[in-house]
Amino acid sequence: MNYIKLVISIAIPLFIGFIGSFFTSSSVDTWYKTLKKPDFNPPNWVFSPVWTLLFILIGLSFYIIWKNNFGGKKVLLLNIFFTQLFANLIWSLFFFGLRSPFWALIDIIVLWLAILVNIIVFYRVSKPAGILLVPYILWVSFAALLNFYLYILNK
Repeated sequence: MNYIKLVISIAIPLFIGFIGSFFTSSSVDTWYKTLKKPDFNPPNWVFSPVWTLLFILIGLSFYIIWKNNFGGKKVLLLNIFFTQLFANLIWSLFFFGLRSPFWALIDIIVLWLAILVNIIVFYRVSKPAGILLVPYILWVSFAALLNFYLYILNK
């Protein structure tokens, strides 16, 4: 096991989450509180531990791919991986930073598609790496539904 690669692999998505938290923290206790929410909206305390766990799983998945030399498709896999991380980051910017559930909804659709592509290409290199991303797409599916309702209820 290469511990340096493991730490870097987990640190990358956690760092993206950390950057996103700057947009979130500025609005979660102010603007977000004022929104009409659907009945299935989880309490705010749920989001941080769920996202932390998901970012760790994303990092573990990346570590497996890196350890397998990216299946000989380094540029493709890196582009897909960082594209979904970027879409994840800008969701926080759109939703919390710009306070735009509409643009966040557009972005989360792109994010969902990017995660799906990420799962497929990682799975082709390593089944465990692809499977580790399944909780991520499931959570983002729920988040997309929540985002849709927040947009509809607050337009």
